[in-house]
Amino acid sequence: MAPSLTNEQIAVVKSTAPVLKEHGNTITTVFYDNLINENPALNNMFSTTSKTTGRQPRALANAVLAYATYIDDLPKLAHAVQRIAHKHVSLQVTPEQYDIVGKYLIQAIGQVLGDAATPEIVDAWTAAYGVLANVFISTEGQMYKDNAAENWIGWRKFRILRKVAESSSVTSFYLAPSDGVTPLPKFMPGQYVSVQVSVPQLGYLQSRQYSLSEAPQEKGEYYRISVKQELGEAVGMPGIISNMLHDDFKVGDEVEVSHPQGEFFVNPEDPSTEGVPAVLISVGVGATPLMSMLESLTVSEEEGTKKAPVSRRPVSWIHASRSSKSKPFGDAVRRLCRENKNVTAHVFLRAIGPEDRVGEDYDSGDMRLDLGKLDKDRDLHLGDQRSEYYICGPEAFMVEIRRALVALGVDKARIHLELFATGDVSDDV
Repeated sequence: MAPSLTNEQIAVVKSTAPVLKEHGNTITTVFYDNLINENPALNNMFSTTSKTTGRQPRALANAVLAYATYIDDLPKLAHAVQRIAHKHVSLQVTPEQYDIVGKYLIQAIGQVLGDAATPEIVDAWTAAYGVLANVFISTEGQMYKDNAAENWIGWRKFRILRKVAESSSVTSFYLAPSDGVTPLPKFMPGQYVSVQVSVPQLGYLQSRQYSLSEAPQEKGEYYRISVKQELGEAVGMPGIISNMLHDDFKVGDEVEVSHPQGEFFVNPEDPSTEGVPAVLISVGVGATPLMSMLESLTVSEEEGTKKAPVSRRPVSWIHASRSSKSKPFGDAVRRLCRENKNVTAHVFLRAIGPEDRVGEDYDSGDMRLDLGKLDKDRDLHLGDQRSEYYICGPEAFMVEIRRALVALGVDKARIHLELFATGDVSDDV
C-alpha cells in the first residue's frame, strides 16, 4: 500500500469526483455484489438489511465521494474516519480485509466506467485507496490495543439476564458475560456494543449495533441495551436481529458482544465540563444513548443526599414519541427530574390518550417535537454559550433540529449527532 500520494495522483482523484457523484452508487453496488459473491464468508460481517435496502452501497458511495473531494484536505474527514473506525472495530474488521476490499473496489470502478477508467485513473485510485486504508488500519490498531489492555479481544459470549419492556416496542436486555469475568470495562455514556447472532434462515452470522442504555455500573456486572422491534415500515423489510431478540431469545440464551465503541458520548468525569449545560434531544428509540448520558450526569437518591441531590451539570431532556405507550424510560426520566433540581424534561406526544397526564406523561401534546415550544433558557440553555447539544433519531430529524439550533445562534461545533444506521449524517446545516 502506497505511503503517500503524488500531486499528480491527487489531481487525478479530485478530477474524478463528478464522475463518482454520478456513478458512485452503481460502482459500490457492483462492488458489494462481486465481493460477497466471491467471498461469501463476508456475509457474516455485512448487514444483509443494509445491503438489501441499498443503504450500504449509498453510504460507501458517499464516503468515496467525500474522499475524492477532500483528498487534499483530509482533516475535514477526521470525524467520518473516527466514526467508521469505531464501527469497524466493533465488527472486528482486520487489516487483511482492507486488501480484499481494495481489490474489488478498484475492479468495480473499472467495470462500471469501462474505457473511461484509464490506467492513470486506476493507478491513482489504487494509490489513494492504499493511503486511506493505512489511515484506518493505524487508527483501528490503536483501538484494538486499548481493548486488549482491558482483556477483551474479539467477540465475547454474554447471556441474557433479564428482558424488561420499556415501551410497546422497546425492550431492555441485561447482558452478563458467560465466563463470569467482571468487572466489565467501563464505557463512555452514549457508546454502543455490537451484538452478533446466528441467523438460521440466512445461514450465516449477523451483527447489529445497540447503544448502551444505562450509565456505567461501578461493579460492572452487566451491560444494558434497549432494542426497538423494527417491523420494517421505514425500510420496507423487518429488522432481522431486533425481531429475533424480541421473539426468539429468552432469559439464559447467549449472544456474542464486542467491546464498547463509539465517538458519540459525554465524559462525566471531565472537569472542563463542570456547570456546562447538556441538552439531550431525541425521538423514539433515539432516547437509548441519551438515557445513559442522563443517568451518568445525575445523582440518584442512593448515591446522593435525599435532601438536595444536585446534578453534576444542568441537564435538559427533550423527547418526542408517538404516544405514551411507545415512549421509553418515561418513569425513570421523571424520577431523575424529581431527584435533581438541575434536571428538566419536556416530552412531546403526537397522540394523547385519555389516561395521559400533562406534566407527567407529556408536556406538549398533539404535535411533533418543536423547539419553538420550548423555553429558551430553561429547556434549551441558549443563554450559555458553552451549552452542548446531543441529538439522536432519524437522520432527517437530526439535520432538522441541528438547522433549527444553528438558526437560534448555536455553534455547529457544539451539536453532536448519533445515527442508528450505516454511513454518516449529512453535513448539511
